[in-house]
Amino acid sequence: MSQERSGVATFKGSPLTLIGPELKAGDPAPNFTLNKDLLTEVTLSDYAGKIKLISVVPSLDTGVCDAQTRRFNEEAASLGENVVILTVSADLPFAQARWCGAAGVDKVVTLSDYKTNSFGQAYGVLIKEFALDMRSIFVIDANDKITYVEYLAEMAEPPNFEAAIQAVKELL
Repeated sequence: MSQERSGVATFKGSPLTLIGPELKAGDPAPNFTLNKDLLTEVTLSDYAGKIKLISVVPSLDTGVCDAQTRRFNEEAASLGENVVILTVSADLPFAQARWCGAAGVDKVVTLSDYKTNSFGQAYGVLIKEFALDMRSIFVIDANDKITYVEYLAEMAEPPNFEAAIQAVKELL
């Protein structure tokens, strides 16, 4: 049974319950299984040896999530080949691919947590009330240690882009 955390997040002021642990810098990155498309699953080890910025959004089809993903797509170009930016949402892989095509997003990797919510539960971001993942940022070094975490307290607010990018640059 996964741990539930109440009172740590809201959606437009209404309280939400997050399922899973609260991770901190220094923790080992939990493994996950996410869908790249309907048939292809990926895990943390698929990105072994790379610095990983994981941008978690509730749904790409909302304004803040759209802006967040576009911003990290722009930043990706300047971070180099040793960095991978993963955008995780519970959107179906079809919807993620459609959104990326329409938005011209080609540098971030979109991954779907729709099937098992294993990422949301492992990273403590699964929203019990919506079965979506709460907006958050994780930076994981090449040895799979978490070096930066931002859990957003309000689902409708954007993350601190500058702090997340700086956390990645400190690992380069």
